[in-house]
Amino acid sequence: MTKTWWKEAVVYQIYPRSFKDSNNDGVGDLQGIIQKLDYIKSLGVDVIWLCPVYKSPNDDNGYDISDYRDIMDEFGTMADFDELLAGIHQRGMKLLMDLVVNHSSDEHEWFEESRKSKDNPYRDYYIWKSGKNNGPPNDWEAFFGGSAWQYDATTEEYYLHLFTTKQPDLNWENPKVRKEVRDVVKFWFDKGIDGFRMDVISLISKGPEYSDMVSNVFEEVIQEQYANGPRIHEFLKELNTEVLSKYDIMTVGEGPGITLDHGLDYVGEDRAELNMVFHFDHMFLDMGPGGKFDPQPYSLVEFKNIFNRWDEKLKGKGWGSIFLDNHDFPRMVSRYANDDKYHDQSAKLLATLLMTMRGTPYVYQGDEIGMTNVAFPSPEYYRDIETLNYFKSLESQGKNPQDHLHNVHKMGRDNARTPMQWNKTANAGFSEAEPWIQANPNYEFINVEDAERGKYSILNFYRKVIQFRKENSTLVYGDYESIENRHEQIYAYRRWDETHEFLVVLNFSDQTVDFNAIITGLELLIYNYGDATEDFLMRPWEAKVFRVHD
Repeated sequence: MTKTWWKEAVVYQIYPRSFKDSNNDGVGDLQGIIQKLDYIKSLGVDVIWLCPVYKSPNDDNGYDISDYRDIMDEFGTMADFDELLAGIHQRGMKLLMDLVVNHSSDEHEWFEESRKSKDNPYRDYYIWKSGKNNGPPNDWEAFFGGSAWQYDATTEEYYLHLFTTKQPDLNWENPKVRKEVRDVVKFWFDKGIDGFRMDVISLISKGPEYSDMVSNVFEEVIQEQYANGPRIHEFLKELNTEVLSKYDIMTVGEGPGITLDHGLDYVGEDRAELNMVFHFDHMFLDMGPGGKFDPQPYSLVEFKNIFNRWDEKLKGKGWGSIFLDNHDFPRMVSRYANDDKYHDQSAKLLATLLMTMRGTPYVYQGDEIGMTNVAFPSPEYYRDIETLNYFKSLESQGKNPQDHLHNVHKMGRDNARTPMQWNKTANAGFSEAEPWIQANPNYEFINVEDAERGKYSILNFYRKVIQFRKENSTLVYGDYESIENRHEQIYAYRRWDETHEFLVVLNFSDQTVDFNAIITGLELLIYNYGDATEDFLMRPWEAKVFRVHD
């Protein structure tokens, strides 16, 4: 495996709308991020990934782009962006931007032209089809519910939108569209950015047949029909050859529908496509047949097996991404751990997992202080279009959304989008104005200011464990092996190379567990309780990292 900066990097993801509001209009902005660059640098991270900041009507919080070469008014100006980029580079960090090119906004000039007439030069920038039997071309469903087709009266045809009706899918079969995308990518690289996270990039190639859905389980539809289309690798290779390969940058593709069978096709070092992808096997683990708002229990053994299989698949051939949450999923400490009695310990345990696995780790804003899910008391507090569509679908079935709030409390995207909790002043120190979405009330005791003062705080633990990873390249490039894999409470694994060996032991339970591993010559280096012993009697949510001596 070649060694490179993006394999050794730790990435910090920012959701700009919720990070820091500098002008007190209730919305986070670029100047707010600039104010906090020293804080971000203090974590020890190398790369900032910025969720979309382009011009957008905000139907899906910036993932509906109306101008790929300009900045959203609420976030600031291009001058603010240039200042931010310079500030990041001055501090020795890099900037990863979000590239959203499966779809644009319906307010993008391409689509405004495309819908005018069937012979408009921009018509085939998007996917238009005639209806069938007085309805849409097929029965495809959108990711956020409802039909994936929208009728447009002007030309009496339907356009495809795998997300909201205001996010029409671009037609990548059209070489002009691909050229437009390459030009956008080049524009930002020439400005000096250091890479892209590519939104739902696995969906850009559509199968030519547009047949009806093969299953009523949406995850299967994504895998079988929406993702990994016939020309996906041709399109990515073309993008890489023409643009990406000409710059020293990193790429990570968001990959709904990418399974173990497809993973290396995207990230194999011999493929010249992407550096890594976000697969979602562990993120869909607790979703029932009804999807996100139909949560189901899962076992630690299943969780471990996903990490084991992906590591085995990529080993020596490609590179992985290690993440447990982001702007689209619940807070990791609420989802995979215990955000109540063992909040501190379990947040630190998840940090230990992130920083000791093979692959590039991603930290989402607020993880480093243990931010949790929020249980808003009623539907009107919610802002996310996916959640609002869920409420609408419940009402259409004659159900009361209030009775199903527990599913949103557990799985809704707004869990990750409440304002960053800076201090215990009003609105968590995010803004002096009422925020676009309410702060989680627990900001009074979970916030950066308090965490800075706590020697054993989650924040200071993150700094320590990130530094530990930096100092031990074995944790980046070394081999990985899970041990006692059938154990239902302990996740233990070895990381080793020719110079060092480490043993990581994590108790994913509320019980004290005596882990009967017979391993000698151990030196305890990282632990998440104030005191710790060099044995395997593991307290609830205890994490220990040992160096193994010969």
